[in-house]
Amino acid sequence: MPRIQLGVYLTSGNETSNAVRYALEAGYRGFDSAQMYHNEREVGTAIKSFLASAANKDGLTRDDIHFTSKLASNSAYDAARKSIKQSIKTCGLGHIDLFLLHSPYGGKRARLDSWRAVEDAIMDGEVKSGGVSNYGIKHLKELLDSKPRIKPAVNQIEVHPFNTRTEICDFCQANDIVVEAYAPLVRALRMKHPTIVSLSKKYGCTPAQLLVRWSLQHGYVPLPKSVKRERIVENAGVENFEIEDADIKKMDGLDEYLVTDWDPTDCP
Repeated sequence: MPRIQLGVYLTSGNETSNAVRYALEAGYRGFDSAQMYHNEREVGTAIKSFLASAANKDGLTRDDIHFTSKLASNSAYDAARKSIKQSIKTCGLGHIDLFLLHSPYGGKRARLDSWRAVEDAIMDGEVKSGGVSNYGIKHLKELLDSKPRIKPAVNQIEVHPFNTRTEICDFCQANDIVVEAYAPLVRALRMKHPTIVSLSKKYGCTPAQLLVRWSLQHGYVPLPKSVKRERIVENAGVENFEIEDADIKKMDGLDEYLVTDWDPTDCP
């Protein structure tokens, strides 16, 4: 799984296609989409177009690209299984590398039936690995206690210094579940925060690079979203510095449980 991936939430049409192309040219190899984003087709088409183009100077193939999508709504097994097949057809990439349950909404029965559909998609070779998104600890325990044939590889949740989700992240890491951090840039709501500005100057980086680096040093997989070429390039340029432990703790201390979009982690 690539350490940094491009999020394509709230993008559509040519905007999506261009962002994917910019990202591939900048060295990104992972793309995070979803049925609810209504851009699986655009992402898949842009990936295939790049792989077949002269811009693919490294000779990349489909196997070098990591594509994620998510189930829009948990449901009965047959509906979930059909929906997964539709996503594979829509993206046009032959298979999906990571398929997630987008949220824990729908109740226990729907969650477990939908997970069984993900397991069968993996067993049938349509999906490489499976996971969940926006799951709280109780939802993760429910799934693990059900003795699944395949354990979730990922929990994708909103994580950044202003919403550290420490308990959920600790539980995931203790159970070998990778934390994917969406909204790692706090949707630009805290770029001018004094601590972020000060540390950015200290490390000679942008606020966005600082936030991405924070995620990486916690062992998370950040999914920064942008449609601008220069920002896409910038967000991935975080390998030339390391945040000191004391500064990581300072950033951890910024937690204010800031939810920038939705928070289903406590739903029944």
